[in-house]
Amino acid sequence: MTVVEKKGSILWVDDEIELLRSHVLFLNEKGYGVDTATNGEDAIEMVRKGHFDLVFLDEMMAGKGGLETLAEIKEISPSLPVVMITKNEEESLMEEAIGGKISDYLTKPVNPSQILLICKKFLEGKKIQSEQVSKDYVAEFNFISRALMNPLTHREWVDLYVKMVSWEMEFDQHPGLGLQQMLSDQRRQCNAEFSKFVEQKYPLWLHQKDDKPALSVDVVDKFVIPQLKDGTSVFFFVIDCMRLDQWLVMEQYLQEHYTMEKDYYYSILPTATPYSRNAIFSGLFPAEIEQRFPEIWQSGEDDENSHNRHERQLLDKLLERRRIDLKPEPKYIKILDVEFGRQTENNILSYASNRLTSIVVNFVDMLAHGRSDSALLKEIAPDESAYRSLTDSWFKHSSLYGMLQTLSTKKGVKIIITTDHGSVRCLRGSKVVGDREASTNLRYKFGRNLKSDDRQAIFIKNPEDYKLPKRGVTINYIIAKEDYYFVYPTDYHKYLNQYRDSFQHGGISMEEVILPVITLDPKKV
Repeated sequence: MTVVEKKGSILWVDDEIELLRSHVLFLNEKGYGVDTATNGEDAIEMVRKGHFDLVFLDEMMAGKGGLETLAEIKEISPSLPVVMITKNEEESLMEEAIGGKISDYLTKPVNPSQILLICKKFLEGKKIQSEQVSKDYVAEFNFISRALMNPLTHREWVDLYVKMVSWEMEFDQHPGLGLQQMLSDQRRQCNAEFSKFVEQKYPLWLHQKDDKPALSVDVVDKFVIPQLKDGTSVFFFVIDCMRLDQWLVMEQYLQEHYTMEKDYYYSILPTATPYSRNAIFSGLFPAEIEQRFPEIWQSGEDDENSHNRHERQLLDKLLERRRIDLKPEPKYIKILDVEFGRQTENNILSYASNRLTSIVVNFVDMLAHGRSDSALLKEIAPDESAYRSLTDSWFKHSSLYGMLQTLSTKKGVKIIITTDHGSVRCLRGSKVVGDREASTNLRYKFGRNLKSDDRQAIFIKNPEDYKLPKRGVTINYIIAKEDYYFVYPTDYHKYLNQYRDSFQHGGISMEEVILPVITLDPKKV
């Protein structure tokens, strides 16, 4: 005798249950346990005393009706799925189903395939979805592995990275699959190949016009200025240190408000705020900024608070070079704390009279650095999935979301959202040697006599080759690859452990380099 695995417990409530015995037997044969009740009072008592995974509930019953029974069942077990079976095809019942009072509904007469579909949906849906996700990813894993055996173009690397991020977020919904480590290992393999690709191609991109990705210096020219030519009010948001997966977390909340167009660009190197964000606002490479605005690089350390004080002026100069005269003059806002963020949210519509408003949002960068320094945040967000969840929690309650909701109601507004660089979860230390005056950054350094393993970092002897500031005749740079971070030999193990499993930026990884640019048009105006 074959033993059928029990797939779930069902309560079927109908005052004419005897007429449905064939359906009950059919479900039993499919592996579902089915208890029955002929009235609402008995059903409520059975739910109170027993455990059920699904309820089929007749709407029209003698005595206590289906809707009244539904209300009391929900009081006892709010999360218990209840499927209403009815002769009523009125729109109001559909609206109740959408509103969540009932999980679904069927109209009489019901047939076995309808009933089986509902059971699979509520009792086996997650299992079936997980099995399909596993099957699809194994096929994708093999496809990506084969793709890495051949040279990829910059466009193909974007496509590959988007696929990997999509799978990461898919696995967030199916944490029990056990495939996260497999995906993580493949992402590390991809980053190893991507680092080689960037090391080979990046110096060429700096000196050619064709067959190269859009870089940080191209963002305003390619995505912002074209929107200014039709007289619309453009809001240009730069969210510091935002990765693609973090944007996709935010995106889900904006889909009902906006139509979206998504593009991608590559950050310049190093993928750090003083370089990449200045390049965005100026349209210039760091070496060109050094020539035109030497005061920006006067201090030795790359502290974004000192080196990113001139973004408004850099943007003004860029627009001037492009012969774009905006009246009233462009507005520039940098949000560094919650209180100022709320003030900006409250005043956001007052900026819609400007042709261009640039808003820099620093919280995501603060989140990355805060997790590195705070044991509490590391406990809350111990891995990539939890880091995305933390981003989700912040965005839902942020002034940024409030601003975007408000702007979605304004006619004649265009919004461009991007970032200056992403971040990577650093898990491997790379020993570096240099003099005492070398910079302290973990993913890139500049100074004299810097030495590191060339398998783990790019050594830049001549900064001009990478259009980087000279800072002096003997200065060179090193930029970390993959998920490495630099550690000096002094107290090596102390700092190796201190910075391991921290989110950093400045180096070469898909997460730091490949960045989204999103154009939003309000749906409701």
